[in-house]
Amino acid sequence: MDELGFNKLFAGVLLAGLVLMAGVKFADVLVPHTELVENAYAIKVPETTAVAGAAPVEMGPEPILALLADANPSAGEKLAKKCTACHVFAADGANKVGPVLWGVVNAAKGAVDGFSYSSALAGFGGVWDYQSLNAFLAKPKAYMSGTKMNFAGLKKPQDRANMIAYLRQQADTAAALPTAEEIAAESES
Repeated sequence: MDELGFNKLFAGVLLAGLVLMAGVKFADVLVPHTELVENAYAIKVPETTAVAGAAPVEMGPEPILALLADANPSAGEKLAKKCTACHVFAADGANKVGPVLWGVVNAAKGAVDGFSYSSALAGFGGVWDYQSLNAFLAKPKAYMSGTKMNFAGLKKPQDRANMIAYLRQQADTAAALPTAEEIAAESES
């Protein structure tokens, strides 16, 4: 393209811009912009002076005891593979970033020898029963504020039940499954 061709191209782009600007001004003259006195669709919002109710109560995770009877320990073992970066599930295993989880079901919280627990877990007390494992596996930081465990949790109740069923088998003697009365009591609460 020669020098005159570039000039024609530039003139064409410039003319198109000027025509566009003139068209916008002409449209504004034909249909002028006016501010509405009031909204066309008024939304009525009652004014209240009442104080909002109490903050919503955070409900714990779904009941787990009824799911344990049909839980799949091999599915729990697959889920536990993501835990092996920090935990060992063998009886003769050594502590890693997290404690050994052999025999954890119904064991005292913060009681694995040779592991330095966070002050939150060390002072929490109690045992790792099915309900506390369920709550901890659902959201560790919500269950125990200040824990060092960096795990987001297992959202699905069936995944938690499978994991707990796997943990239940990782012991010299497996913990007893919950009774019908315990399941009924958990469902009522």
